[in-house]
Amino acid sequence: MSRRGENIRKRKDGRWEGRYYTQDPQTGQSSVHSVYAKTYGEVKERLSAAKQSAKTAQEVEHERRTLYLDTVAEEWLSIVSAEKKYATYIKYRTVYEKHIREKVGKVILSGSDSRIWDGVVWNKEQEVLSDSLQKSIACVLNQIFDYAALHHNCIISQYVFPRKKKHSRPVGILDLSEQTRLLRCLYDRMDEYKLGIVVCIFTGLRLGEICSLKWRDIDLDRRVLHVNTTVQRIAVEGKDTKTVLLEGEPKSIFSKREIPLPDELVDLLIPYRSNAGEYVINRNSPMEPRTYQNKFHRYLRSAGIKKTNFHVLRHTFATNCVNGGMDIKSLSEILGHSNVRITLDCYTHPTLETKRQYMNSLSSIYGQILGQ
Repeated sequence: MSRRGENIRKRKDGRWEGRYYTQDPQTGQSSVHSVYAKTYGEVKERLSAAKQSAKTAQEVEHERRTLYLDTVAEEWLSIVSAEKKYATYIKYRTVYEKHIREKVGKVILSGSDSRIWDGVVWNKEQEVLSDSLQKSIACVLNQIFDYAALHHNCIISQYVFPRKKKHSRPVGILDLSEQTRLLRCLYDRMDEYKLGIVVCIFTGLRLGEICSLKWRDIDLDRRVLHVNTTVQRIAVEGKDTKTVLLEGEPKSIFSKREIPLPDELVDLLIPYRSNAGEYVINRNSPMEPRTYQNKFHRYLRSAGIKKTNFHVLRHTFATNCVNGGMDIKSLSEILGHSNVRITLDCYTHPTLETKRQYMNSLSSIYGQILGQ
């Protein structure tokens, strides 16, 4: 006979049995479970622990079935703010606030259909967002899903936006004539700002990297440039201004790198070192990237070259290195890429002259075949 109110009884085999009930949150049906022990006191302890565990599991299941995306997102963002670079946190926060929260923040994650997330890639005018922005949104959503699975036992499949195939525009480079005109413009009455552009042409530095480059990062004796920092304008929480110029570490561990300097560039740098401030350009503070890009555009106009993005210098540098015979692995490390595929897919643009040389080389091969 069980003890009154406890659902504990002694079995015929001498063991003590304690019973407890749970309810399936999906069907509402009750199920009976048992724990066993050699003594009454032991089975009572086990029964109490089992009931508490079952209660906790039911509470977890209830939480899982009433868990909003916004709740998980805020928890995840708080972790990002503590563990990632501030610029990374601000990027994720901005993407979530502008493109996710209003549309799906109140969606309950458990049982959600992947079609719900499709609406995130449409703006108010029903125009598809750019591939780059879609990729950022997918990155944020999927990291929220990973956090929900790890901390709330809410499993959601990774989301991939359906994209229409489209022809991407090739990234331009400066041809040989344009490079010649630009360099002549830069060497004419050169100052520290023109010098910075020349540094990018010779090293492939990114805009933010040249704007934060310090003289202490350049070893003129060893003829080596160290990339240790970058600068970018980002939104900052709790500030009166909308954005601030933030100097920090480069975009990835691969971006912190060592670049050997050609002799000509070293000769150009030496005269500016003696009377310089802390920074190579702008002397005592990092250069505002947008201001420096505007200077670059003025140099292009002076050289009779159509307006283009500052990043064209990096692509032109990479193409010149490949055409000059540099191996892809060395180029990839100089550019600060995580793997050579990025270098091959995005930063190598063989010129018409290079292609013609390869085509003409076929003549010797065919000549041998024909016995000529």
